[in-house]
Amino acid sequence: MIDLNDLAMFVQVVRAGSFSEAARRLRMPANTLSRRIDQLEGQLGTRLLHRSTRKLAPSAEGQALFERYAPALDQILEIGRLHADAQAPSGSVRVTAMAGLFEFLGMEWLAEFYTRYPHISIDFLLDDAPTDLIAERIDLALRMGVETSSSFKVRRLAPSSMILTASPVYLERRPAPRTLRELAEHDCLTISNRHGRNMWRLQGPRGSQEVSVNSRFAVNDMRVLMEACRAGLGIALLPQLLAEPLIAQGQLARVLSAYRRASTGLAMQLVYTSRPPVPPAVAVFADFLFEKLSDVMTSLPLGHANRP
Repeated sequence: MIDLNDLAMFVQVVRAGSFSEAARRLRMPANTLSRRIDQLEGQLGTRLLHRSTRKLAPSAEGQALFERYAPALDQILEIGRLHADAQAPSGSVRVTAMAGLFEFLGMEWLAEFYTRYPHISIDFLLDDAPTDLIAERIDLALRMGVETSSSFKVRRLAPSSMILTASPVYLERRPAPRTLRELAEHDCLTISNRHGRNMWRLQGPRGSQEVSVNSRFAVNDMRVLMEACRAGLGIALLPQLLAEPLIAQGQLARVLSAYRRASTGLAMQLVYTSRPPVPPAVAVFADFLFEKLSDVMTSLPLGHANRP
């Protein structure tokens, strides 16, 4: 019985016009391809190709074989491609995440994802305010320091840190606080909350401590808070993921670097709203996002010294 793989290789050689080009298209060694064609000729008991150092052409028998079976092989390959496409993850994934997601995670990773999964589309809802995952039809949520209903599957990435930062402009105007108590005397920038309390719980040399801060500016968007800090309006408690790039550029500086807000309760987490089994498109995007975020988290420095 003729091996259909050998027949498909023969068709590719005829179309390419050379063993080297056909081998490149088939991603196999040229000598292996030549040996397979020799085997096919031996099975059929006839010469299929006329070969020379400069030219390759099908014989009369080879041309007849090509014209008879090439269309059928094309149909078989097309069926295979359609079946593979049907099995590949597809559909739309609706994702909610912090507003500053793409400020520390560039667009390059998303381009890489689309190349790998061409049949999946992503719909992002970027907002620092809590989102009703069911009402907004969210498939996957990336959250930081937010209590999540136990009815959802949660995948913890890593404990996240928030650090105290201020701009050089502000620190020229107001000397950086040297103690946690002095922090209460500074202008502070906070995330809006319904309770109206402006209390920061920080971890430092003496363990966990609370300090009441004077909020001169409050907003529910972390990006706006970061811009206010960069503009010199005061000291802000920012996610390290967002602050570190600006610190490296000299646009922000650490304040009270011995203190930070970090705990398992502030872990960055992926939240799945789908009941098991998770849809394939959601599963592969979650895995990809988890991989990229892990790379970012492990590349973060442990901390910076205060910059006056």
